[in-house]
Amino acid sequence: MIWDCADRDWPRAVIFEQMRPEHLAGVLAIERTSFPSAWSADSYLRELRNPSSHYCVARLGAEVIGYAGMWVIGDEAHVSTIAVHSDRRRQGLGERLMLHLMSVARQYQAALMTLEVRETNLSAQALYRKLGFQAVTVRTRYYGDTGEDGLVMHRAL
Repeated sequence: MIWDCADRDWPRAVIFEQMRPEHLAGVLAIERTSFPSAWSADSYLRELRNPSSHYCVARLGAEVIGYAGMWVIGDEAHVSTIAVHSDRRRQGLGERLMLHLMSVARQYQAALMTLEVRETNLSAQALYRKLGFQAVTVRTRYYGDTGEDGLVMHRAL
């Protein structure tokens, strides 16, 4: 299923669609370069089978250039992951992925969107603030791989 993400700021060649198992090689390549502790293919396969999970990819031709995922439970949407290929960063794709998740969350009648972000990830925090997220608390030593604190952010939908 291709999701409509018309956006004048991105080439028409970029396609946003639901993540499928055949996308995992590209997703995992981005995952390994984006996070200290990468999710496994099995983790993503479990997520794709979870009825509360919603994952999408951004493709340019056959190449996955970004992806994002969330869980929608009740009236809350929780962003579980988002990443953009290192060659495609700072071009608006992360924002488009987040806007897409927000749109899907609204379709599922979520009233609140939450996420955690590393306290040291200032560029991601800036994006989330631009999109209306506010910091609400800190989860001490949230990231087990580095011991970093996690900043909890949310916004009303």
